[in-house]
Amino acid sequence: MNFVVKQMVGSQFKEMTDGLGGGENTEQAQGEDPEVIAARKEQEERRKEKHRKMELEREKMRTDIRSKYNITKKEDGPQFDIGADGRIGAARKKTPEELAAEMEPDDSIIGQLGLTEHVEKAKTAATSAFDTIKGFLPFGK
Repeated sequence: MNFVVKQMVGSQFKEMTDGLGGGENTEQAQGEDPEVIAARKEQEERRKEKHRKMELEREKMRTDIRSKYNITKKEDGPQFDIGADGRIGAARKKTPEELAAEMEPDDSIIGQLGLTEHVEKAKTAATSAFDTIKGFLPFGK
């Protein structure tokens, strides 16, 4: 019974103490050849360099596609709107300038076609007709 407990606790303790020390010293302490360690490091550096080159090629391809199709690059990282009350993603109130910019009729299709006057006349006619009908109905008073 003691043997089993020592094996379980001993292996966990060894794993924990290996994590505290430097990784290179433990490899040398295990008796590995320094040439093998150097070869591993060199292989890891080659792998990192290969991945770096591949990522550069991918980024070049991405920029070519963006320029071909006139796509703008997204900003890095998520952009969160922080509301007035400090909550992320909370709906924020628009300023009067933003509301006025939204109400600008020249930006709409109607404004671009030059039909704003006709639409305004139709709106006033519809509202006056609605008010007249509302005056005749018993629940409109």
